[in-house]
Amino acid sequence: MVSEIYDEKEEAEVKEQTAAEDGTEVTAGKKSGEETPEAEGKKADLTENHSDASTTKNAGKSDNSEYEDVCFICRRPESKAGKMFKLPNNICICNDCMHKTMETVSQFDYQGMLNNPQLQNELDQLTKQGGFPNISFVNLADLRGDGGIPNKQKLKKKKKQENEQPALNIRNIPAPHKIKASLDEYVVGQDHAKKVISVAVYNHYKRVATGTMDNIEIEKSNILMIGPTGCGKTYLVKTLARLLDVPLAIADATSLTEAGYIGDDIESVVSKLLAAADNDVEKAERGIIFIDEIDKIAKKKTTNTRDVSGESVQQGMLKLLEGAEVEVPVGANSKNAMVPLATVNTRNILFICGGAFPDLDVIIKERLSKTASMGFNSELKDKYDKDKNILSKVTVEDIRKFGMIPEFIGRLPIICTLEGLNAEMMVKILKEPRNAILKQYQKLLELDEVKLEFADEALEAIADKAMKRETGARALRSIIEEFMLDIMYEIPKDDNIGRVTITREYIEGTGGPVIEIRGNLLLESSSELNPPTQGNT
Repeated sequence: MVSEIYDEKEEAEVKEQTAAEDGTEVTAGKKSGEETPEAEGKKADLTENHSDASTTKNAGKSDNSEYEDVCFICRRPESKAGKMFKLPNNICICNDCMHKTMETVSQFDYQGMLNNPQLQNELDQLTKQGGFPNISFVNLADLRGDGGIPNKQKLKKKKKQENEQPALNIRNIPAPHKIKASLDEYVVGQDHAKKVISVAVYNHYKRVATGTMDNIEIEKSNILMIGPTGCGKTYLVKTLARLLDVPLAIADATSLTEAGYIGDDIESVVSKLLAAADNDVEKAERGIIFIDEIDKIAKKKTTNTRDVSGESVQQGMLKLLEGAEVEVPVGANSKNAMVPLATVNTRNILFICGGAFPDLDVIIKERLSKTASMGFNSELKDKYDKDKNILSKVTVEDIRKFGMIPEFIGRLPIICTLEGLNAEMMVKILKEPRNAILKQYQKLLELDEVKLEFADEALEAIADKAMKRETGARALRSIIEEFMLDIMYEIPKDDNIGRVTITREYIEGTGGPVIEIRGNLLLESSSELNPPTQGNT
């Protein structure tokens, strides 16, 4: 009897053990293969509110977003690293990083650590005391918000269309005379510079659209703009990019340094263009990069230290200007910022470099006045002292003597000089362009139902004051802002004012503006601003 009882117990234990290994439960009144209604309800909840992934537009891809996934560890995009492993909180890991992590984890002797009785006793004591000191475990699924890498540091996916047409059609490129006519509406003067830029841009985008002509590869035509401050170099490029509807990046050469030093890397100028193109590499490769203050990276003439922001920057920009594939950080200025890198080909990017080049006129005068001051063919040494357009006589040798290396100058084949502004051009800048300064203030006062007028003599007085400041067109706005301050402050006080006329006396400080009352058309001088000098008319 005892042996039979033990045999029945052993059979029951074997059945329980096999049931546990198979993952089934032995319950009273139910077979192991049957499921309870609760279990069926849980299964139904798993497919609720979930659409079939195979019917989506991007079926088989990592996700349906327009940005590529970026590895959270190595920062490579999906186009380079391959398919990603998805983790909670929008974190993606590439295949290589996942394998390296698993290899590192597998090399650790976890079994030996668990078999250590001393370590096991310490863990048991810590568990009894209420947990591990200074250690907390975080469940990634519980984190709220978008984790991982923001979209501004991601590349856009390349969209393949069935009938994909080129972004630039050679028939749609405006002719040079149309480009110059459009620039004339915004920029006053500088006809030679506008003609040079129009032809260069027209030829450049013909080259981009065609690639080759009869198996002849057309070289890039980068531009070097030289002109005094305030003559419209930056404004000319901004207007050009707006008319052509291409991405434009305006970089400052003063912040560029050699790789490895504090400052912006040379590739950061391409990174700014990529950001302006909304991280679309193909669109960025057809853009324009304007590097301002290019004269600030000239070679230092007297220095015993390493020139990290001068000649070395010029040397680093050589391949960039000529055309090469460079890796640029996405959403940062430095490659060491732990952000993904994108490969951009600068072959079709138009580079325009501009600078004031101070004291370049002195170098030009020295070259022009080298002839002897005696004899029949002699020239006076002060012949070129009063020449305002002395920069138009610049040569490559003058720029090299200024401090630019020959390799850098050779990659900027088109040298365009801008002339300094005179008083007549200043008056035109005030009133002729589409968004002239006077039109801006007239629009501001028009919102208060007040008409603003400027006498011609007042414009000449403003131009004379601007010429004395020697800061170009930037001086015009500061002068008008100075004289319009009191008017803009006093006009909202009185609703009867209908018209304000700025006179030369007010600009010179000997009188005040002419105020016209809206109701009875009486003109009276503003007693609140300055004592009146003109009677009612």
